[in-house]
Amino acid sequence: MAPEKVVLPPFQALVDAHWRDVARLARALAGPVDGDDVAQRAWEKAFAAYPGLTSAKNLRSWLLTITARCATDLHRARKPQRPLDEAPPVAVEGPDAANWPDPDLWQAVNELPERQRFAITLKYVGDLDHHGVAAALDTTPAASRRLVSDALAVLRSKLGVNA
Repeated sequence: MAPEKVVLPPFQALVDAHWRDVARLARALAGPVDGDDVAQRAWEKAFAAYPGLTSAKNLRSWLLTITARCATDLHRARKPQRPLDEAPPVAVEGPDAANWPDPDLWQAVNELPERQRFAITLKYVGDLDHHGVAAALDTTPAASRRLVSDALAVLRSKLGVNA
């Protein structure tokens, strides 16, 4: 028996439906300067992979996962490639919090460890559930919950917010 053929909407329909979500997540993860480049790279990767998809379920989550991975690639490319014991300390710049609404919150988000920062941004800016966050970060939903929970605890502590 032959496998069932997947019927995908035209790629332009996908772009029309989700371009704002991709752009918003890219800016949140990479900042206002690099966000457009990350979004563009995500669309390029999605376009290349689109014909090979085996399922048309949750295309939005698939796109946001690609966007998160493109942002991760950007951040990794900025880091030194030498072994840590040989490398001098280098500050890796993220989004400039002063350019965002509620700069204190975004400054605190920028100071989170990378995986916590990505998890909380995917959850609350990308509006992904823990399965979507887990897929984007290549981890489990339980680990996703823990990353988000830990990030929220750090943010509440830094901002003096009682839970």
